[in-house]
Amino acid sequence: MSAYKYDFETVTDRRPTYASKWDVADGELPLSLADMEFKAAPEIKEALKRRLDNGIFGYTDIPDCWYEAYISWWRERHGLEIKKEDLIFCTGVVPAISSAVRKLTTPAEKVLIQTPVYNIFYNSILNNGRVVLENRLIYEDGAYSIDWEDFEEKLSDPQVSLMILCNPHNPIGKIWDKETLKRIGDLAYKHHVTVISDEIHCDITDPGKMYVPFASVSDVCKKISVTCIAPTKCFNLAGLQTAAVMASDPVLHHKMWRALNTDEVAEPSAFAVDAAVAAFGQAGPWLDEMRDYVYENKKLVRKALASVPGIKVIDSDATYLLWLDVSAIDQDGDKVCEHLRKTTGLILSKGSVYGPGGGAFLRLNTACPRSMMEDGIRRLTEGLKGYKA
Repeated sequence: MSAYKYDFETVTDRRPTYASKWDVADGELPLSLADMEFKAAPEIKEALKRRLDNGIFGYTDIPDCWYEAYISWWRERHGLEIKKEDLIFCTGVVPAISSAVRKLTTPAEKVLIQTPVYNIFYNSILNNGRVVLENRLIYEDGAYSIDWEDFEEKLSDPQVSLMILCNPHNPIGKIWDKETLKRIGDLAYKHHVTVISDEIHCDITDPGKMYVPFASVSDVCKKISVTCIAPTKCFNLAGLQTAAVMASDPVLHHKMWRALNTDEVAEPSAFAVDAAVAAFGQAGPWLDEMRDYVYENKKLVRKALASVPGIKVIDSDATYLLWLDVSAIDQDGDKVCEHLRKTTGLILSKGSVYGPGGGAFLRLNTACPRSMMEDGIRRLTEGLKGYKA
C-alpha cells in the first residue's frame, strides 16, 4: 500500500495531448523538458471541471480570491507579506520577463545573468535587441558560488540597467541564502540596476529546505525588484498560462503594469484564475507529497550513479532537476547526450544550452513515476558504461 494519499505512480500516456516533451520517437524516454509526469492535484482538476461544466468561456476578470490566494500562500509558506496592489496577473513568467526587458531597458543595453542558467533568459534578452552580459558562477569541488569581483565589475558598467536573477537557480538547483541575496540587492542598488527575480521553482524544495524570496530580504531588495511567481511549475500547470508579477515600488509596479498590458499578456484565460486559486488554496498537501516523492527519486538517482565512474551529481536543495557533471567522461556533454539518445533512447537536456560553464553537463528531470525513474536510471547507467570519448 502506498504511503502517499495522492497517486504519483501511474504512468500516463501524454502523446495524445500534443505534449511538447513527448514529441519523440517510440521507445524514447524524455527526462528533459521541465514539466512533470504527474497528473494535477485532484483539487485543481475538480475546480477546472466546475469551470468547464459552466460551458461558457468568455473574457475573465481577476477576482479578489485570486489576489488572496497569492497573498495567503506567500505569507504562510514563505513569510512574505504581499499587498494586493503589488500583484499583477500575467500569462506566464517568461512573457513577464520579456515584457520587463522591453520596458525597463533600451535597445543595445546590457542585461546581467548568472550562468549556467535557464536558457530562455537568453531569448528574452537577445530577441529584444539587448545584450547578454554573463556573470559566470564559480564551479569548484562540485559546488557553485558567485564570483563577486566579476559580479560588481559587470554591474558597474553604465550600460547594465537590468539583472535577471534565478531564485532558486535552474539548472544547478541552488537555493540562494539570505546573505547572498542581500549582497546582490545592495550591489544592484549601488549601481542603479533593477533586479527581475524569477522564483517559479520556489516551492519545489527538498524536505526541510525553504527558499528565501528576494523581496523579503530587505527594503532595498523590495524597492529595486520585480518578482515573477506562479503555480505552474510546482503544480504542473504550465499549459494553463497563469502567473503573477509582484512589484512593491510604485514606479516599478506602474511600468510593469503598462508593459504587461501593452504586450497583451495581462488577461487571464477562462481557466487561469480557477487553477491558481485551487492550487494555492487547496492543493498544498499534494505539493508536500510531491516534493517528498521527487526527493526519493533524486536520492535513487544519486545512489545509482555513485557507482558509475566519470559522472557526478551536483548537490542541490531545490527543483526536480538534477545537474550532472560528465566532464570526466567527455568535456563535450552534447556528445554524451546524443550518445545516450542514440543507444538507449534516453533524452536529457544538453548543458550547453544553459550558457558558459554548462558544456560538460546534462540536466535530468526527476518528476516522474518511480518506474519511469528506474527506467531512466537503467538507460543512463548502461549508456554511460558504453561511452567512449
